[in-house]
Amino acid sequence: MRRKGLVALFVSVILTLVLAGCGEKTQEDIIEGLDQKLSEMTGYKTDATMVLQTGKEPQQYDVEVWHQVENHYRVALKNDEKNQSQIILRNDDGVFVLTPALNKSFRFQSDWPKNNSQVYLYESLIADILNDPDRTFQATEDHYVFQTKTNYQNKNLNSQEIMLNKKDLTPASVKIMNTDLQPLVQVTFSSFSMNPSFNEDDFDMERNMTAAQMGQEVPTLAEEASPLTVLYPMYEPQGTALTNSETVRTEDGEKVVLTYSGENNFTLIQEKSRVVPASTPMNVSSGDPVDLGFTVGVMSNGSLMWTYQGVDFYLASNDLEAEEMMSIARSVYGTLEK
Repeated sequence: MRRKGLVALFVSVILTLVLAGCGEKTQEDIIEGLDQKLSEMTGYKTDATMVLQTGKEPQQYDVEVWHQVENHYRVALKNDEKNQSQIILRNDDGVFVLTPALNKSFRFQSDWPKNNSQVYLYESLIADILNDPDRTFQATEDHYVFQTKTNYQNKNLNSQEIMLNKKDLTPASVKIMNTDLQPLVQVTFSSFSMNPSFNEDDFDMERNMTAAQMGQEVPTLAEEASPLTVLYPMYEPQGTALTNSETVRTEDGEKVVLTYSGENNFTLIQEKSRVVPASTPMNVSSGDPVDLGFTVGVMSNGSLMWTYQGVDFYLASNDLEAEEMMSIARSVYGTLEK
């Protein structure tokens, strides 16, 4: 009897240990684990696919992110269908937006990426989780899922669902939704390497420009000489309308100036893009890279610049807030006046 009792006790202890080992981690355990990862991380490399539903039609980008703590970033965005590629770079010299096909770059001083949520940056997703006291949490078979508030430049991106791999708390996917919980942006991470090694010039502007240009399709003279198709914003602020359209001819070609007047005046200039002979960055005193969905623009001092499908756009206004200017820019795809 004594032996049976010892056996029963032994089995009970083993079962207790097994059950304890199989127990689900609590939300507090996950939060503590994420906080620890954030403090111990030296950097990462990740590949992802991003699908955007914020414009006229869905846009899909391949995204490659390199991050070296504290302030070195390289975010490469590529859309093969539109032959569109850009790089957002941050190093000790500032923040750069590179368009390799045109040998064009902007450089400015900015707090990017710390001033807003960033859907493809792991530490930004962790910060959104840690900083939202009203977050919700659930565990599935393979993932931990958080619903949090957001702090994106596009205020229509209201909430997000962040899915982390149970095994190591690395990102699996992110879904950003509007107030009606309709998905507008979805990022799926295909690989994630924590604390990798980097070369000394991995975040150098010239090295990244040259490397990105290899195999890049560069616009030909015939393409540059083709007629400019004028595009109009499909969104206009209330009380504002198109009042003038003027074609200005210069030594470099023609540009079209659209003037919108009313309660919120603004001007939209567009001209064919040209390959810049030297990759000397255009310096902008202060500004930020802004996500327009179909491309990355440069916001600075009442102006917004971007390049898309061989056309340079320049939007300027003394009346509009930054969010309103981005809304106009995202809607520039119409070919007929309203």
